[in-house]
Amino acid sequence: MRFFDEMHASGEDVRDHYQAYQRWLSRQPQELMRSRRAEAEMIFRRVGITFAVYGDKDEDGSGTERLIPFDLIPRIIPSHEWKEMEKGLKQRVTALNRFLEDVYHGQEILKAGIIPAEPILNNAQFRKEMVDLKVPGGIYSIIAGIDMVRACNPDGSGTYYVLEDNLRVPSGVSYMLEDRKMSMRLFPELFAEHRVAPVAHYPDLLLDTLRGMAPANVNEPTAVVLTPGQYNSAYFEHAFLAQQMGIELVQGQDLFVKDDFVYMRTTRGPQRVDVIYRRLDDDFMDPEVFRKDSTLGVAGLLRAYRAGNVTLANAFGTGIADDKSIYPYVPKMIEFYLGEKPILQNVPTYVCREKDDLKYTLDNLADLVVKEVHGAGGYGMLVGPASTKAEVEDFRKALLANPSNYIAQPTLSLSTCPTFVDSGIAPRHIDLRPFVLSGKEVRMVPGGLTRVALKEGSLVVNSSQGGGTKDTWVLET
Repeated sequence: MRFFDEMHASGEDVRDHYQAYQRWLSRQPQELMRSRRAEAEMIFRRVGITFAVYGDKDEDGSGTERLIPFDLIPRIIPSHEWKEMEKGLKQRVTALNRFLEDVYHGQEILKAGIIPAEPILNNAQFRKEMVDLKVPGGIYSIIAGIDMVRACNPDGSGTYYVLEDNLRVPSGVSYMLEDRKMSMRLFPELFAEHRVAPVAHYPDLLLDTLRGMAPANVNEPTAVVLTPGQYNSAYFEHAFLAQQMGIELVQGQDLFVKDDFVYMRTTRGPQRVDVIYRRLDDDFMDPEVFRKDSTLGVAGLLRAYRAGNVTLANAFGTGIADDKSIYPYVPKMIEFYLGEKPILQNVPTYVCREKDDLKYTLDNLADLVVKEVHGAGGYGMLVGPASTKAEVEDFRKALLANPSNYIAQPTLSLSTCPTFVDSGIAPRHIDLRPFVLSGKEVRMVPGGLTRVALKEGSLVVNSSQGGGTKDTWVLET
């Protein structure tokens, strides 16, 4: 399989936007790079930049803490590429928000037959409680993370594809910010040579977006970050973003609802909360409505939300728009709601609830990537070419037992980027998660989180599956 190399056009020819960096890299002794990598690991451990892995248990039953490896070699994107990607991402997220508003109100896209009703209305992610509930500005997903990959074309050029949409509680932006700080600390001379677009203003942009979506007639809105607690895999990020925005990090027991308003318990008495950036799944948010046994959420929260007295980022029910069985319809959403052709392409997708798509998938299982429609983190998926015959056959049984639970896609030749590994510099597969903020306008910082599959030949970049991260540079013209 042929891969698009982000740095090299062919052989040893270096792409224009990597030329200055390659000249610098060629002068760096490997011993120096190794010491810089060790320094980065030491600092990340000291700061506590870790994530929890639920499959590995400590003595108290909590997930073990792991460091997400940071790679020293950045992924560099030229300005013209980023501008086109940014336009496509804003277009896509705008259409997805229009879709969410529609399916919880007029359902025009279903009436028009653009998307079949059954996979929407009978989907576990469709929240009947949200039907006819007005949300501020019609914006359901205020924070979105869109996963992008670049595949190699037959002529050697590369094409960006959207791999999946994350509209519920997308994570990873803290690593984007910390990776940049680390790069600037370890290699300050590089930022004197390169005009790298800044990302450090993301927390300010996020806070401005959250406050801008507060309920009407609130002059000085109070925003908080709601976390399930320190054992959550992304707890570092929750605490980091609250600290960077200068707002409170709270858990469910810190909040209560009275007279359909949300309040935070403080040493000075109750304080009204207007915006909740929640890092908690729908099911656990309000025990009055969803899971009755949840101790992580806030009883009565939906009542306050329905009364228009609090904004949730993101809204309940956004999961219907990032369900993998709905993903194939996003290009049609863009045309239906915006009257535009999609700027960014989807990966060709086979929806296994469809008879013909299921047959094709079963006939070609060893060559495809098959995913659970609600799966995340690299779990619940089959990468056919990297699987044993026994693994393929086990997955075939699961697929036949519940075909509507799966989609299939061709095994993409994800692009590679030079990466500093134990053996030296070697190509490793990468993806990119830009973060899109939707409020009174749609805004982004340049780039996003580049994830890298550190295992040789692996196409799975998720941190829970042994992946690492890279700093992402968008060059300014």
